[in-house]
Amino acid sequence: VQLQASGGGLVQSGDSLRLSCAASGFFFGSYHMGWFRQAPGKEREFVAAIRVGGSRTRYADSVKGRFTISRDDAKMTVLLQMNNLIPEDTAEYYCAAQRRRSVISEPALNGDAYEIWGQGTLVTVSS
Repeated sequence: VQLQASGGGLVQSGDSLRLSCAASGFFFGSYHMGWFRQAPGKEREFVAAIRVGGSRTRYADSVKGRFTISRDDAKMTVLLQMNNLIPEDTAEYYCAAQRRRSVISEPALNGDAYEIWGQGTLVTVSS
């Protein structure tokens, strides 16, 4: 069971990055997927999530309109397209998987609901 995040780097304000998270060892299609981030000295925070099948997405207010989450179940991958990056986006970004408990369940905003976590990928945005 593994989530492998990649795509982080050092960019300037206004630039774009695309984070990728590759899943293995579990049935990807049965899991909601989420991205979280943690800046130095701060608590982990929700960034974005996508429902099983991709029919619904959720975003933190701070990234709405700039970030887009998507998933490719055939490739067992979830992506986070980040546009118009600002220094406040600087953080370690983590992908996570939440098992769908019912057909009407939605991806959670609380990281405690996610059972599988990947290692982080660092995003640094300079001003």
